[in-house]
Amino acid sequence: MISVNEDYLKLRGSYLFSEIGKRVNAYAAAHPEKSIIRLGIGDVTRPLPPVVIDALHKAVDEMANEDTFRGYAPDLGYEFLRSAIAEWDYKKRGCDISPDEIFVSDGAKSDSGNIQEIFGRGCKVAVCDPVYPVYVDTNVMSGRAGTYIEETGMWDNIIYMPCTKDNGFAPCLPKEVPDLIYLCFPNNPTGATITKSELQKWVDYANKNGSVILYDAAYEAYITEEDVPHSIYECEGARECAIELHSFSKNAGFTGLRLGYTVIPKSLVRDGVMLHSLWARRHGTKYNGAPYIVQRAGEAIYSEEGQAQIKETVDYYMRNARIILKGLHGAGYEVSGGVNAPYIWMKTPFKLKSWDYFDSLLSQANVVGTPGVGFGPSGEGYFRLTAFGKYENTVMAINRIRSI
Repeated sequence: MISVNEDYLKLRGSYLFSEIGKRVNAYAAAHPEKSIIRLGIGDVTRPLPPVVIDALHKAVDEMANEDTFRGYAPDLGYEFLRSAIAEWDYKKRGCDISPDEIFVSDGAKSDSGNIQEIFGRGCKVAVCDPVYPVYVDTNVMSGRAGTYIEETGMWDNIIYMPCTKDNGFAPCLPKEVPDLIYLCFPNNPTGATITKSELQKWVDYANKNGSVILYDAAYEAYITEEDVPHSIYECEGARECAIELHSFSKNAGFTGLRLGYTVIPKSLVRDGVMLHSLWARRHGTKYNGAPYIVQRAGEAIYSEEGQAQIKETVDYYMRNARIILKGLHGAGYEVSGGVNAPYIWMKTPFKLKSWDYFDSLLSQANVVGTPGVGFGPSGEGYFRLTAFGKYENTVMAINRIRSI
């Protein structure tokens, strides 16, 4: 008789943002006269940069010509894009990363979920708490998480690294040594960052203990402070212990186009195996590559004109972040983030639980955010707002929140 993967049955309810969507849709259906402002999911609202649109049109025309038509993409991605990434995202920052260490994909979410496949089921995983849910859920699916403990909201085989107000919402080095360490800076959901010297401690820790850091740098374009690293490869020894994931979604608005990349240095070896070769095998077997037209669109941002245009987009969202941060702080809310990241992390008022505040804010202000507990037990009593909305809606949303 056929059986199913029982690890999937261990997952808790629905995916966080699916649950938010259900609640919002139910409220909207019951109150069609209400104007709902969504500052929950981190989806962008600005149109694609002009250089991207031009590149898309040109690439589409190429696909209509027999001489320039493209079929399947190369396993790692087209060389023109990988070379541009290596030059602009790494060499210009003093990082030693070559084009053939870069794997182009359809996004950082996919890669952050799939990367765990190249590691043994018995590997011990450490995550920040709160954390992007995909890191935990995909390890549950793989059978690596153990048993869920209702009382604590934790999995008994995962190492949780609390990120609280006391430690500036940045994790401390774990006492129990993990095999895999998920780090995300600037952080989703808290918006926290760490300095280069602090990140160096994680690299040193990983190399000392043989751990591998899975470093999600999806929001590096939002960094404004000088001593905050854009890449973990700015740290000495990171090539020997770190895998880095990037996205085009938040800097260039590719949430609808889908494009990202993962870097695995060839010098990263564990259990006598070059991890680059494992990911290459997985990539070639399970993935047929991002579309040619999308990769050409990605290449377009790696020019002086392209960089200027995506900076305009980032600046637009960071203006929203400042409005949220200043507006809520002025109204007496306890808030953080919003300086190097498009997320604002706020403490719920009146000691409300996260989902209770979600329902209250939706019904009283018709504003949608994300309950902090959805990111982990240490997120209870907190709430995430994103700066990815339209400017006018962001101003209106903060005015509504301040009025209740």
